[in-house]
Amino acid sequence: MSTLDKNTEQNNSAIDQQSPSNGANDSTTHFGYKTIEKEDKVSMVAGVFHSVAKQYDVMNDLMSFGIHRLWKRFTIDASGVRPGNKVLDLAGGTGDLTAKFSQLVGRNGQVVLADINSSMLNVGRDKLRDKGLVQNIEYVQANAEYLPFEENTFDIVTIAFGLRNVTDKDKALRSIYSVLKPGGRLLVLEFSKPEHDVVSKAYDFYSFNVLPKMGELVAKDGDSYQYLAESIRMHPDQETLKTMMDEAGFEQTSYKNLTGGVVALHKGYKF
Repeated sequence: MSTLDKNTEQNNSAIDQQSPSNGANDSTTHFGYKTIEKEDKVSMVAGVFHSVAKQYDVMNDLMSFGIHRLWKRFTIDASGVRPGNKVLDLAGGTGDLTAKFSQLVGRNGQVVLADINSSMLNVGRDKLRDKGLVQNIEYVQANAEYLPFEENTFDIVTIAFGLRNVTDKDKALRSIYSVLKPGGRLLVLEFSKPEHDVVSKAYDFYSFNVLPKMGELVAKDGDSYQYLAESIRMHPDQETLKTMMDEAGFEQTSYKNLTGGVVALHKGYKF
């Protein structure tokens, strides 16, 4: 059996054993392909991002060949953001979306960069301040499942490449729904399921054979990038995530596949 076939078999077995959102049963969830207690996941994911925070931007460019910038640009264009809007960039990490939103909402708007991981938040804050973006940005350390904001606060919430790391995705979607204003919208940019078998097989080979080695060489942490590859495979596919958004209360939900479904942008409204 080839390495690619072994990876595909392992991937299928892990997915068969666990539900798309929260894990094998009410008390467990997944950490990559491992089944763990829910209460342990936050600290385990935190360990990953504490480890990779300083090299996160460099690795993003290397891993995606720079295409992540186009995916994020598409997300911002699809958001319909306007001057004066209040935006929550959830799991915003090093602040790529926040930087552009800050410019677009203007001095009368506000952008909140929120992330559960203090190391990522610190890197993002330092990067944005170095760019001179200080006037309309707030920084909040927050868990997506328990957002510390009043109901009906934000015009737009984005979460880019972060939802797959959340322990209880359904709870997070409900929490996001609560803090959106009526008429507000959620945009979820996340790795998803490729549309074609050829792309899927090539993507598997790259993810499990190249990505961890790249992480070891550049970030000195191959294990964290092995987890990131596995977490992508365990994330709900396009239709499943759309259904989860519907069940959380969002309306007019839709998604757009990018780069052949390697990434998808989901969108939903609160009315």
